[in-house]
Amino acid sequence: MAMPPMLEIVNLQKSFGNREILKGISFKVYKGEMLGLIGPSGCGKSTILKLICDLLTPDGGEVIRWSDEIGLVFQGSALLNSYTVRENLALALNQRKLKKSDENKIIDDKLKLVGLAGYADAYPSQLSGGQQKRTSFARAIVNDPKIILYDEPTTGLDPVMSTVIEDYMLELSGQLDAASIVVTHQYSTWTRCASRILLMHAGKAVWEGSAEEAVVTENPYMKQFAHATREGPMLSGLL
Repeated sequence: MAMPPMLEIVNLQKSFGNREILKGISFKVYKGEMLGLIGPSGCGKSTILKLICDLLTPDGGEVIRWSDEIGLVFQGSALLNSYTVRENLALALNQRKLKKSDENKIIDDKLKLVGLAGYADAYPSQLSGGQQKRTSFARAIVNDPKIILYDEPTTGLDPVMSTVIEDYMLELSGQLDAASIVVTHQYSTWTRCASRILLMHAGKAVWEGSAEEAVVTENPYMKQFAHATREGPMLSGLL
């Protein structure tokens, strides 16, 4: 692509004790693109998101961001149960020192965008799992981030609700034109939402291409992961 990336990962390395999690991984993410970061559990996908957000410090390599405006959708909704939906979103706006009327308008606009108009005064315990997830989406985009990170956004949801959440991800990607990364194991999520796939295994990138290419490639790593077979080079990483 001719345009510069919004995010660049350069030879990223990370260990926890004697366990080497990332072994020099590199990739770029561009404006308006959603990169699907996939691979077996423990291969370093979520670690990459934490490094991007400065929640961890790399042992080597670097994260180059062309914006510090980042929205993160956690695997769990991570909402404060004693706060209303509005109050949960307001926490993300605190640093902007907005007038209350301006703050409320932003919150109402974002809730409308994720199909939760009228839920501002509800508490998380009064929401379904899918509604809680959409609330976390609204919180992640309340500051109009240039980079959005999704950590297993459809985990624990039934197939119908997963489709609803994937639809919102696609809608948000189109409206915000952000550079996005989705960490996921769910086949429907990476085939429907990701414009490009990066497959990880044992801390390294082993395949890259489009979602369409991912399901037909003869690459042994991607073929095994896409078709969920025991035969292939990834078995040690799956046990």
